[in-house]
Amino acid sequence: QVQLVESGGGLVQAGASLRLFCAAAGLPFSIYRMAWFRQAPGKEREFVATISSGGLPVYADSVKGRLTISRDNAKNTVHLQMNSLKAEDTAVYYCAARKSAGAAASWIGYEYWGQGTQVTVSA
Repeated sequence: QVQLVESGGGLVQAGASLRLFCAAAGLPFSIYRMAWFRQAPGKEREFVATISSGGLPVYADSVKGRLTISRDNAKNTVHLQMNSLKAEDTAVYYCAARKSAGAAASWIGYEYWGQGTQVTVSA
């Protein structure tokens, strides 16, 4: 059974940092593309960042320069370092995994999802 478990969310002030973690189990992690999406109340799910099996990252324009995605294939984990957080970063952040090719920034095609972790940034 595949499991993706996120952690590391919390309540912080604007300008602060957080590091999100996603632990994967039950899949050959090293061959999967991993990604972070987020969803704020009343809004659609939004792409944040993705990293290929080979470690190549892609970011949404809104987070470039502030958020960094990385992965540790030895530990089956993917991370999201979040710096200079803004109120508009407030959302539930989801970890996702896909093996298939396709549009990496589209949530369609990601086969597995975590339960999400809440990030709240106060202005």
